[in-house]
Amino acid sequence: MYAASKGSKEPVYVSPFVGRLDDIGENGIDLVENIRAMYKNGDGHVHVLAASIRNLDHLLSSFALNAELVTVPAKVLEKWAASNFPMPDQAFTYNGIGANGQRLKPISYKVLDLNLPWQSFNIAHELTTKGIQKFVADYRSTLKRSA
Repeated sequence: MYAASKGSKEPVYVSPFVGRLDDIGENGIDLVENIRAMYKNGDGHVHVLAASIRNLDHLLSSFALNAELVTVPAKVLEKWAASNFPMPDQAFTYNGIGANGQRLKPISYKVLDLNLPWQSFNIAHELTTKGIQKFVADYRSTLKRSA
Protein backbone atom coordinates (compact mmCIF):
# COMPACT_ATOMS: atom_id res chain seq x y z
CA MET A 1 0.00 0.00 0.00
CA TYR A 2 2.80 2.37 0.91
CA ALA A 3 4.65 1.97 -2.38
CA ALA A 4 1.48 2.08 -4.50
CA SER A 5 0.25 5.31 -2.89
CA LYS A 6 3.56 7.10 -2.30
CA GLY A 7 3.23 10.79 -3.02
CA SER A 8 -0.47 10.89 -2.12
CA LYS A 9 -1.58 14.25 -0.79
CA GLU A 10 -4.46 12.62 1.12
CA PRO A 11 -4.28 9.90 3.78
CA VAL A 12 -4.47 6.33 2.49
CA TYR A 13 -5.87 3.53 4.64
CA VAL A 14 -4.74 -0.06 4.90
CA SER A 15 -7.38 -2.22 6.51
CA PRO A 16 -6.34 -5.46 8.20
CA PHE A 17 -9.38 -7.67 8.85
CA VAL A 18 -8.47 -8.74 12.37
CA GLY A 19 -11.41 -11.04 13.08
CA ARG A 20 -11.20 -12.85 9.76
CA LEU A 21 -7.57 -13.71 10.45
CA ASP A 22 -8.53 -14.91 13.92
CA ASP A 23 -11.21 -17.08 12.28
CA ILE A 24 -8.53 -19.03 10.41
CA GLY A 25 -6.36 -19.34 13.52
CA GLU A 26 -3.96 -16.45 12.86
CA ASN A 27 -3.45 -13.54 15.27
CA GLY A 28 -5.04 -10.63 13.43
CA ILE A 29 -3.82 -8.13 16.02
CA ASP A 30 -0.24 -9.10 15.09
CA LEU A 31 -0.95 -7.80 11.59
CA VAL A 32 -2.07 -4.41 12.95
CA GLU A 33 1.12 -4.25 15.04
CA ASN A 34 3.27 -5.28 12.07
CA ILE A 35 1.72 -2.67 9.79
CA ARG A 36 2.27 0.07 12.39
CA ALA A 37 5.92 -1.03 12.75
CA MET A 38 6.40 -1.19 8.99
CA TYR A 39 5.16 2.34 8.36
CA LYS A 40 6.56 4.06 11.46
CA ASN A 41 9.55 5.42 9.51
CA GLY A 42 7.48 6.34 6.47
CA ASP A 43 6.13 9.71 5.46
CA GLY A 44 2.87 9.29 7.42
CA HIS A 45 0.47 9.09 4.49
CA VAL A 46 -0.66 5.52 5.26
CA HIS A 47 -3.04 5.01 8.17
CA VAL A 48 -4.43 1.84 9.74
CA LEU A 49 -8.15 1.09 9.76
CA ALA A 50 -8.55 -1.99 11.96
CA ALA A 51 -11.56 -3.91 10.63
CA SER A 52 -13.56 -7.02 11.44
CA ILE A 53 -13.37 -6.27 15.15
CA ARG A 54 -15.11 -9.10 16.98
CA ASN A 55 -14.60 -8.41 20.68
CA LEU A 56 -13.54 -5.88 23.31
CA ASP A 57 -9.94 -7.17 23.31
CA HIS A 58 -9.70 -6.45 19.57
CA LEU A 59 -10.97 -2.91 20.16
CA LEU A 60 -8.64 -2.21 23.08
CA SER A 61 -5.69 -3.70 21.20
CA SER A 62 -6.42 -1.45 18.23
CA PHE A 63 -6.40 1.53 20.58
CA ALA A 64 -3.18 0.36 22.24
CA LEU A 65 -1.51 0.06 18.83
CA ASN A 66 -2.72 3.52 17.80
CA ALA A 67 -4.80 2.44 14.82
CA GLU A 68 -6.16 5.65 13.32
CA LEU A 69 -9.62 4.16 12.66
CA VAL A 70 -11.50 1.10 13.87
CA THR A 71 -14.74 -0.30 12.46
CA VAL A 72 -16.68 -1.71 15.39
CA PRO A 73 -20.02 -3.51 15.52
CA ALA A 74 -22.63 -2.20 17.93
CA LYS A 75 -22.39 -5.28 20.22
CA VAL A 76 -18.70 -4.53 20.89
CA LEU A 77 -19.44 -0.84 21.53
CA GLU A 78 -22.21 -1.87 23.92
CA LYS A 79 -19.80 -4.16 25.79
CA TRP A 80 -17.25 -1.32 25.93
CA ALA A 81 -19.90 1.06 27.31
CA ALA A 82 -21.08 -1.54 29.86
CA SER A 83 -17.45 -1.75 31.05
CA ASN A 84 -17.34 2.06 31.56
CA PHE A 85 -15.26 2.68 28.41
CA PRO A 86 -11.90 1.31 29.61
CA MET A 87 -8.81 2.37 27.71
CA PRO A 88 -5.69 0.20 27.50
CA ASP A 89 -2.76 1.22 29.66
CA GLN A 90 0.94 0.53 29.05
CA ALA A 91 0.61 -2.92 30.64
CA PHE A 92 -2.19 -3.99 28.25
CA THR A 93 -1.48 -7.11 26.21
CA TYR A 94 -3.62 -9.03 23.75
CA ASN A 95 -3.85 -12.72 24.64
CA GLY A 96 -4.51 -14.01 21.13
CA ILE A 97 -6.94 -16.81 21.99
CA GLY A 98 -9.33 -17.95 19.26
CA ALA A 99 -13.03 -18.76 19.58
CA ASN A 100 -12.09 -22.43 20.07
CA GLY A 101 -9.92 -21.55 23.08
CA GLN A 102 -6.68 -22.28 21.20
CA ARG A 103 -3.77 -19.87 21.01
CA LEU A 104 -3.75 -17.99 17.70
CA LYS A 105 -0.77 -18.50 15.38
CA PRO A 106 1.53 -15.45 15.44
CA ILE A 107 1.98 -13.46 12.25
CA SER A 108 5.68 -12.74 11.97
CA TYR A 109 6.98 -9.31 11.09
CA LYS A 110 8.76 -9.11 7.75
CA VAL A 111 11.06 -6.20 6.97
CA LEU A 112 10.17 -4.74 3.59
CA ASP A 113 11.87 -2.01 1.60
CA LEU A 114 9.10 0.56 1.21
CA ASN A 115 11.02 2.23 -1.61
CA LEU A 116 10.62 -0.72 -3.98
CA PRO A 117 7.94 -0.47 -6.69
CA TRP A 118 4.59 -1.84 -5.50
CA GLN A 119 4.57 -4.44 -8.30
CA SER A 120 7.54 -6.17 -6.66
CA PHE A 121 5.43 -7.17 -3.63
CA ASN A 122 3.24 -10.27 -3.42
CA ILE A 123 -0.09 -8.80 -2.39
CA ALA A 124 -2.15 -11.97 -2.85
CA HIS A 125 -3.91 -13.51 0.14
CA GLU A 126 -6.64 -16.13 0.24
CA LEU A 127 -8.92 -13.97 2.37
CA THR A 128 -8.50 -10.98 0.05
CA THR A 129 -9.44 -13.09 -2.95
CA LYS A 130 -12.50 -14.50 -1.16
CA GLY A 131 -13.49 -11.02 0.03
CA ILE A 132 -13.28 -9.55 -3.47
CA GLN A 133 -15.28 -12.45 -4.92
CA LYS A 134 -17.98 -11.96 -2.27
CA PHE A 135 -18.06 -8.20 -2.87
CA VAL A 136 -18.45 -8.73 -6.63
CA ALA A 137 -21.22 -11.32 -6.10
CA ASP A 138 -23.06 -8.99 -3.69
CA TYR A 139 -22.69 -6.08 -6.10
CA ARG A 140 -23.99 -8.13 -9.04
CA SER A 141 -26.97 -9.31 -7.00
CA THR A 142 -27.97 -5.70 -6.30
CA LEU A 143 -27.81 -4.94 -10.02
CA LYS A 144 -30.11 -7.88 -10.80
CA ARG A 145 -32.66 -6.72 -8.20
CA SER A 146 -32.80 -3.18 -9.57
CA ALA A 147 -33.20 -4.26 -13.21
